[in-house]
Amino acid sequence: MCDCKDALACARDHLLPLARDHLLPFLKEAFNMIRGVPKEIAELKDELERIEVFINDADRRADDVEDKKIKDMIKQLIEASFHIEDVIDDYIFLEEQHAPDPGCAAVATNCVKTMAFRLQIAYKIQNIKSRISEINDTRTEKDHGFYIQSSSDKASTSSATNRNASLFQNLRDAPLYMVEADVVGFDKPRDELIDLLVAGRADRTIVSIFGMGGQGKTTLAKKVFDNPKVVKYFDCRVWITVSRPYNTEKVLRDIMLEFYKQQGEVPPESLHQMDRKSLVDEVRNHFQGKRYVLVFDDVWESHFWSDIEFAMIDNKNSCRILITTRKKDVANACNKSFGKVHNLERLSEKQSLELFLKKALHGLDGIFPEYLIDISSKIVEKCKGLPLAIVVIGDILSRTDRNSIEWSKFSENINAELEEYSMIRKILGLSYHDLPCYLKSCFLYFGLYPEDYIVRSKTLTRQWIAEGFVKEDRGRTFEEVAEGYLVELIHRSLVQVVSTSIDGRVKSCRVHDLVHEMILDKFKDLSFCKNIFKGKNWSAGMIRRLSIASNSDNLREDIESSSIRSLLILEPQTSVESFVSRIPRAYRRLKVLALIHMELLNIPNDFGSLNHLKYFASAVIKIRSSRLPKSIGMLVNLETLDLKSPNIQNRTVLNQMNLRDVGFEYCNMPKEICKLKKLRHFIGYQMSLIQLKDGIGGMTSLQTLNEVYLDDDEDEDDNRVVELIEELGKLKQLRELSLVGVRSKYMSAISSSINKMQQLEKLNIRGIRYNTFIDMDLNSPPPKLQRVKLIGYLLKLPEWISKLQYLVKLKVTITKEGNDAMKLLKSMPNLLSLEISGDFSVENTLERLHFEDGWFMNLKNLAIFDFFKLSHILIDEGALGSLRKLTLKAIPELMMLPTGIQHLHKLEVLCLHLMSYELKQSIAPNEGKEHWIFKQVPFVEIIF
Repeated sequence: MCDCKDALACARDHLLPLARDHLLPFLKEAFNMIRGVPKEIAELKDELERIEVFINDADRRADDVEDKKIKDMIKQLIEASFHIEDVIDDYIFLEEQHAPDPGCAAVATNCVKTMAFRLQIAYKIQNIKSRISEINDTRTEKDHGFYIQSSSDKASTSSATNRNASLFQNLRDAPLYMVEADVVGFDKPRDELIDLLVAGRADRTIVSIFGMGGQGKTTLAKKVFDNPKVVKYFDCRVWITVSRPYNTEKVLRDIMLEFYKQQGEVPPESLHQMDRKSLVDEVRNHFQGKRYVLVFDDVWESHFWSDIEFAMIDNKNSCRILITTRKKDVANACNKSFGKVHNLERLSEKQSLELFLKKALHGLDGIFPEYLIDISSKIVEKCKGLPLAIVVIGDILSRTDRNSIEWSKFSENINAELEEYSMIRKILGLSYHDLPCYLKSCFLYFGLYPEDYIVRSKTLTRQWIAEGFVKEDRGRTFEEVAEGYLVELIHRSLVQVVSTSIDGRVKSCRVHDLVHEMILDKFKDLSFCKNIFKGKNWSAGMIRRLSIASNSDNLREDIESSSIRSLLILEPQTSVESFVSRIPRAYRRLKVLALIHMELLNIPNDFGSLNHLKYFASAVIKIRSSRLPKSIGMLVNLETLDLKSPNIQNRTVLNQMNLRDVGFEYCNMPKEICKLKKLRHFIGYQMSLIQLKDGIGGMTSLQTLNEVYLDDDEDEDDNRVVELIEELGKLKQLRELSLVGVRSKYMSAISSSINKMQQLEKLNIRGIRYNTFIDMDLNSPPPKLQRVKLIGYLLKLPEWISKLQYLVKLKVTITKEGNDAMKLLKSMPNLLSLEISGDFSVENTLERLHFEDGWFMNLKNLAIFDFFKLSHILIDEGALGSLRKLTLKAIPELMMLPTGIQHLHKLEVLCLHLMSYELKQSIAPNEGKEHWIFKQVPFVEIIF
């Protein structure tokens, strides 16, 4: 054993040369790699852009020639792009987290962490570049006509980007008002089906509409279902989308939920626990004595009717069942029980050409260039009379030059010899490839939802934003840009509008089932998403998104992957709590997490480890916000936090109930939420934010805050609530604000804060009780306000409301001076919906409402309710000229219909709820003097 001097000599003679020759070069190389990481990241971003352009082009060509080698290369490049995205995301996040802290020790520690992390990133970048180089070597231009652009080819990429920017620029003027697409050729079958429903035998009758996909069965059924003759004839109408595979209990439960929705009632909690026999009994009881019509849309199984037949009571009252199907055996099976089959014919050549020209030459005011007629006829001939194919092709050509040569080239891409399904899939593929790059991922995202799933537009667009699909556009919010994307997809006939708001904005939408099938095919080619739907199995492979709509038995550990960006769990039949508890560890790169329609008892304590999460929706029953873990404050990238249940059927009824009766108790949000500086949408049900009073004002990115519960149980300390309200005044970017449980003593502070919210578009103020004074003094009301609800005690309408030039929808409670309120609002140019109510107080003295000539000429919806002394409503000729719907509710002194109601020539819906016995008698079918109203108004709903 050597002594100390010998050891030093040994180190000098052997270890130092070793360090000089080997360790120092390694450290130097590592240092250079670390220093070069920011530049490498910038180059990776460019590389990712080039790969995406290449994949887009190669995917189109692969579809044309069905080249398996090209598709294999695409998959390899897609995986490489996934790795690039992950490295970029990790770099951006950890660079933000490792910003130097004050203090030498903190700086030193932070520098070491940053250097170690950058070195790790540098090695990952090297591996990615090597992989891309290998792909280029094996797939040369000579072999396949493709290669990935190098940095020197950036000009062509910029050109493609500029073309997309030009297309995107056109979206700035995209209309936000949806009009149902023109449909031709349905008049005759519509009239035939209406006759089958409203005439004939008293026995229950089944009518089946049979035809292939894309032929317009659902569109035709909807036209019949909403026809005024059908609306008048039946006491009860229910529409159920069945799809495949269906669940009998779910179908019966959906029927009951629709009953409760139409009656304005909250369904009992027991409904979700009922077995099939109990559900059958419930449905039969609700149909007892009613003349009903049910539409079962998109039925695939021949045994469907036998499964639900016993629930459809035959009360010998001319009840009808309308079924749409693309399978002949389904139509024939239903035909065995007093059934009739309507075989939907395809459009004639003349009808096909008419529909095509409406779509392709939109905007020419019916003037069709003659030089395009011949080629148009050849194109529509290949569509074989299928409306979906005609509309999609017409849309594609509407964006090309109106040039017969260009249209002829397009026609050559459609093989007339293909059988119908192959032909329509080919056409849908052409429409997909015609999409600009920025729309393709948005369109494919519809495939994360099951077939025929109706998705809220706000949910969809917020998920797009979280995924990074929506590009920044100066002067517009990401939400506005995303809304423009959705509008363009609708205009291209790839997305169907399900519901719209009063001013025509899209509230919900879905895609046709053939479009959905095409999207699922693209999933396989592009590794975009894996779906675990009922009856469909999991298959292995690298994926980016995972959508689950199945039993928890399928939620195995082998589906877990850190590469997944979006995870949607939709309507599982059993508890998934054990699976959810694994999410923070198994899906650490998540950007979108949606847990929909389930009972979730706890959110995992390590939830905050999802560093990249931008969108979190937990729309569940029986979740308490007090169980949100404190680690939620670590989700520094979170943009949407949505804790609002979609299962609330009637908000008005629910608001009058004790929250604990229905399983809700959103309270005491953890104060760590104030750390979420990027949060834009904070949504819940009656959330108490008292714990956030010292920090919420710093959440300046907030655009939506809904619903904040202001009632403080500790009445002796009102200052806490006032401090919270004052903090809200710092949120200058708010577009939507909802305050509930409001007390009169807070109105001054609320007014002061709202005066500062100049971007506000939607405002909801609801008092703790109806006798709560909610008079607000807004000397500087937000000029962009479009929707206002003031539910509480108002002696008179605030004058500032009449200054809101963009006001579309108004709901207010007025105790007296109702006619003065009408005078203030009568000429508001954009007001489309007005709901005025009284209350239960003695101050509710309004006895007469008079709508004079020229008043409310643009109003479409008017609701008057809870006026207990109101005995006369007068409507002059020339008033309410655009009114479509009138609702009168709980006005016991009103004995007759409003005087002058016959002047409302555009009235389509009249709702009479909880009105007097005398009014009921006046419209009775036999001796009622005002029964004539049923002839004028297509739909009259009476609930006494």
